[in-house]
Amino acid sequence: MRFRDPDAALAQVQFIYNTSVNHLREALDRFVAGEDMPPDEKGPARVRACYPFVRIHADSKVGKARGADKHLSFGFVAGRGHYETSLTRPDIFGNYYREQFRLLLQNHDVDLEIGTSSQPIPIHFSFGDYDHIEGNMTRERRALMKDVFDLPDLTVMDDGIANGTHQPRPGEAQPLSLFTAPRVDYSLQRLRHYTGTSPEHCQNFVLFTNYQFYIDEFVSMGHALMNDPASPYIAFVEPGNVVTRKVGTPPGENDALGKAPPRLPQMPGYHLVREDGAGITMINIGVGPANAKTITDHVAVLRPFAWLMLGHCAGLRTTQELGDYVLAHAYVREDHVLDEELPVWVPIPALAEIQLALEAAVEEVTELSGAKLKRILRTGTVATTDNRNWELLPDNTPQRRFSQSRAVALDMESATIAANGFRFRVPYGTLLCVSDKPLHGEIKLPGMANHFYRERVDQHLRIGIRALEILRERGLDALHSRKLRSFAEVAFQ
Repeated sequence: MRFRDPDAALAQVQFIYNTSVNHLREALDRFVAGEDMPPDEKGPARVRACYPFVRIHADSKVGKARGADKHLSFGFVAGRGHYETSLTRPDIFGNYYREQFRLLLQNHDVDLEIGTSSQPIPIHFSFGDYDHIEGNMTRERRALMKDVFDLPDLTVMDDGIANGTHQPRPGEAQPLSLFTAPRVDYSLQRLRHYTGTSPEHCQNFVLFTNYQFYIDEFVSMGHALMNDPASPYIAFVEPGNVVTRKVGTPPGENDALGKAPPRLPQMPGYHLVREDGAGITMINIGVGPANAKTITDHVAVLRPFAWLMLGHCAGLRTTQELGDYVLAHAYVREDHVLDEELPVWVPIPALAEIQLALEAAVEEVTELSGAKLKRILRTGTVATTDNRNWELLPDNTPQRRFSQSRAVALDMESATIAANGFRFRVPYGTLLCVSDKPLHGEIKLPGMANHFYRERVDQHLRIGIRALEILRERGLDALHSRKLRSFAEVAFQ
């Protein structure tokens, strides 16, 4: 069907998706109950339902289209031809899809074709958040699932589009988005696993940290905001989908189903929820670039407006003091986890919008300015390594490289998070706090470190939150820098 109205197009996407998922769930209920699926003329029974798609045929460049907004760095296709993508979870992405549809209609003056794709929905991706179907089946019955239903197929979930390596086959449409529906669904499942919360709670502004102290402070702040009737946030969500609503706010439909897990998930997530989705999600990613890549690979499908890294680092300069802040304006990438997807020769630029918001937040929260602000806030290169014990390598070779790069700080996550932000077109930034100076004899000792963290964490966290609030106040249009867009870019933000 063809549409010129984004709301009508979205309604059709919702109808196709919900019809497909309901078909799968009904068949799965019968299968779990032991019912055999009746065979058809083609052989053994198979239950299949497919994702919806959106397609356009562009016959003019965006510059010639009526109402084209050349200010935006997204919302249009690169040239003439057919473009399409499969879609999923309109309950989560409905507002996002509506805006992408609106921009395509505005910038190209074409019909949106909405239909059912040939891409099957894997049965596992049809499960609800609180479904535990497989636990009700014997091992033998579970083994039969692949003969009846489509299972996840990793061959259709690669990141070739985002990496800039995707080459459509002859006659195949060009992509409209960075991620196909199966790739999105895969990441939604991973997010639920790693963070212990449903993706629907994730907000458009994201903070990453590598220390539990920050999470403890965020939780305390979240509960305090829920007791404040004037708070702009309507709910606070913790692992296990435990929801605390703001005083005076009625409970949600599934609030009662939330239950604190017996142990925290690998990278627990917490969400300060706003009604418009522009709240703040905070995730404790733990230590190391592997975790940093893993979680950002999956958060990226949510198309957040921005993500920031707040953590501690080793100060590399004699002029730095413990507790000083480092605002990264460049990165040395020795994390190695993204070398295949994003070669190390690709520069990761600082984004002015993020830098200005972070600097303004530091000034506002610390109440310092001018020379006093410069004494505690240093802008410089941050080096990220995958070797926690880099100080022990012979001949001081890492030190020499860090010196040659003019690095002022060292950590294990920041360059990975920034590089994946660049790769997935998500605005990124880093504000670190100097917690030790190993090159100058000031190393972390347990008692000293604990005292230091508790003393500095509150201020650092408030700076990160304030920076995101500043970005929200300035509006989405100011965030999407052309620095993140390639020559022939997909239309979806």
